[in-house]
Amino acid sequence: MMWDHQREETLRHALCEAGRHMCRHGLAVGSDGNVSARLDEHHILITPSGVNKGNMRPEHLLVVDLEGEVHRADGPARRPSSEMPMHLEVYRLRPDVGAVIHAHPPMAIACTLAGISLARPVLPEVIYHFGAIPTAPYASPGTPEGAAAIRELIREHDAILLDRHGSLTVGRDVAQALVRLEWVEHVAKILLAAHACGPVDELPPEAVQRLQEQRQRAQGKG
Repeated sequence: MMWDHQREETLRHALCEAGRHMCRHGLAVGSDGNVSARLDEHHILITPSGVNKGNMRPEHLLVVDLEGEVHRADGPARRPSSEMPMHLEVYRLRPDVGAVIHAHPPMAIACTLAGISLARPVLPEVIYHFGAIPTAPYASPGTPEGAAAIRELIREHDAILLDRHGSLTVGRDVAQALVRLEWVEHVAKILLAAHACGPVDELPPEAVQRLQEQRQRAQGKG
């Protein structure tokens, strides 16, 4: 294991702070949710199974490889999160991703229950920042089904909803993945309120195209 161990310590603390933030802001409760970060091209840090994210300590995190084998477990919990296959799928498909957060944001979950799509071109900020926030098909929580459910969507999207289950956000680092989680829940609150008031119109196609062009320029693709 050849990565910088100072970087490992920094990532351990960042993941613990992300867990506390999720609990403080109601984005996960108890042992719900899981977070991870890339150590190098072959290894990640990931939360253990059954640990309250609000009380998690740096030594609780496990080092696993991209095949799911545990290489280091210093804390009392020896098993990685049951959602590890979903995290590993992201890292295998997206070499640009440095961190993954699976959370249970309540308003976002409510949108999946009510059939409200965050992928519709309604809010300009969503198109500019995300392109779209699609919903993955239902998968039994804590099973390999989760990896299969997100496989195609995560190739092109940085935030997706998990039907009846939560959200998955990724980023170049923990901070970006966490901000994207906050955005998902913020958008869900807006759309739930709007749909409660009546029909919600989509943006005109020409407005959507301009936003997509702005997004591509901001990403250096235009």
